[in-house]
Amino acid sequence: MDSQAYVRVNDVTKSYNRLTGAELVLGPINLEIAAQEIVSVIGPPGCGKTTLLKMIAGLTPITGGEILLAGKKVEGPQVEIGFTFQNPVLLDWRTALENTMLRTELRGFDKENGEKRARDVLVSMGLAGREHLRPSELSPGMRQRLSICQALFHDPALVLMDEPFDSLDSITREQLALDLQRILRGRRRTVAIATQCFSEAVQLSDRVIVLTARPGRVAETLSIDLPRPRRMDKVTTPLIAEYSNRIRMVIHAHRTREGAEDE
Repeated sequence: MDSQAYVRVNDVTKSYNRLTGAELVLGPINLEIAAQEIVSVIGPPGCGKTTLLKMIAGLTPITGGEILLAGKKVEGPQVEIGFTFQNPVLLDWRTALENTMLRTELRGFDKENGEKRARDVLVSMGLAGREHLRPSELSPGMRQRLSICQALFHDPALVLMDEPFDSLDSITREQLALDLQRILRGRRRTVAIATQCFSEAVQLSDRVIVLTARPGRVAETLSIDLPRPRRMDKVTTPLIAEYSNRIRMVIHAHRTREGAEDE
């Protein structure tokens, strides 16, 4: 085990009780994420990507094993991390600035310093001049940016992102991916991203963890050796496509193998 790992997932399983008995949906799973590393978790639909992130955050209890963050066992919700959901959780009666500052009120932070920090985060995410707008007045891409602002507001050491670009058009996704690389790298955060998009995982990550179909287990881990920033241009796109195809082949190989075992 790497002594510098910020996240450690040790023999973790997750089961749900059904009418037919307990159903294993994830694990046993072992993985580590180093401090200041950006990792994507990818796999077939239903493999447990979102469940894994929620267990790391302490939002969903594990069935077996243990999860450690900075050496401390996760035993409940981790309020110091940042979490962005697939569908932004925003309060429509609050402005973009007020949504970003929500933690100021919940945690009793100094309001003046909180407002300055919120404005800085909004600027960094391309929302300058939109502080007074409510979520219903923002485009889907801007709402997702605002959700990321909420997650980054308190400068967390760990950021978890559940399919952050899933509902966005390709142009918005590409620009947001570039912005995220700049912001997350600049502040040297530890990041885990659940995604179903191969190219997105390659573009954003230092490593990609590929899960099998349910029950999700680690099929393979790929290190992404490409210079940053990774733009979808004529130079980088073929390299991203090559890594994406390797991920696709891993998923396909495990599906084929599991199908053969079931016969």
